[in-house]
Amino acid sequence: MKVLVTGVSGQLGYDVAKELKRRGHKVLAPKRDSLDLLDQVGIIQYFEYNKFDAVIHCAAYTAVDKAQEEKELCSNVNVSATRVIAKQCASRDIPLLYVSTDYVFPGTGSEPYETGDRKGPLQEYGISKLAGEEMVKSLCKKYYIVRTSWVFGKNGRNFVRTVLRLADLKDRISVVDDQVGSPTYTKDLAPLLCDMIESDKYGVYHATNEGFCSFYEFACEIISQSGKSLEIKPTTTDKYNAPAKRPLNSRLSKKSLDDAGFSRLPDWHDALSRYLTELGIKENT
Repeated sequence: MKVLVTGVSGQLGYDVAKELKRRGHKVLAPKRDSLDLLDQVGIIQYFEYNKFDAVIHCAAYTAVDKAQEEKELCSNVNVSATRVIAKQCASRDIPLLYVSTDYVFPGTGSEPYETGDRKGPLQEYGISKLAGEEMVKSLCKKYYIVRTSWVFGKNGRNFVRTVLRLADLKDRISVVDDQVGSPTYTKDLAPLLCDMIESDKYGVYHATNEGFCSFYEFACEIISQSGKSLEIKPTTTDKYNAPAKRPLNSRLSKKSLDDAGFSRLPDWHDALSRYLTELGIKENT
């Protein structure tokens, strides 16, 4: 199978492309100079000049706070480009896997969100990703929408790297303790996305590493497993006062995976351990 992977320069796209190649698939993984999501004509031309059997669309505008000011740019990448890609996939009758986010939900309550629960994004980023989902649903018959959360991987910036960097610069930091969700290791998520694209089990899914924690608990575990020294104090989202509102409840139910016969991802503690090993922070045991 020949698969187009967008966002290969990012965390998830990088590992998806690697996993597809490991499985023997041919991969088209264009960088921005070959496939610019802000150039709709260019996207159409790329589809016309290249032939492939499926698309895994990992590329996205993900600067949550900046999106409040860069609303048009965020929408152009997450909505307009997705619309063009979805149309091209539909016209060629090839499946599209669209990576989405827990931010499409309002983040209320404490129960894990099911795939069909009421949406209600709190910020421009979530609004744009939900609109992207709706484009895919309305235009494609063969689609997978995969919502994930708190992603970390080797190729890019993430919460784990930030905490590790701050541990080398500061004695203490404050981290919010009232936002609860699931960290997700791209090296675990990538094989699942490849399993999906190799199947015809179309639909909407939630996929994260198993287990829930707050960002404060996540940060404490990062420091504990890394062996670094950093005092971490819990704080609240209100006190942090970020430009974009965050959902307090980012728990996602994995019932969709169970129902389709896909395996759940490993526990997030284990995923973090393997990631720190991959970074060379922790010895392989």
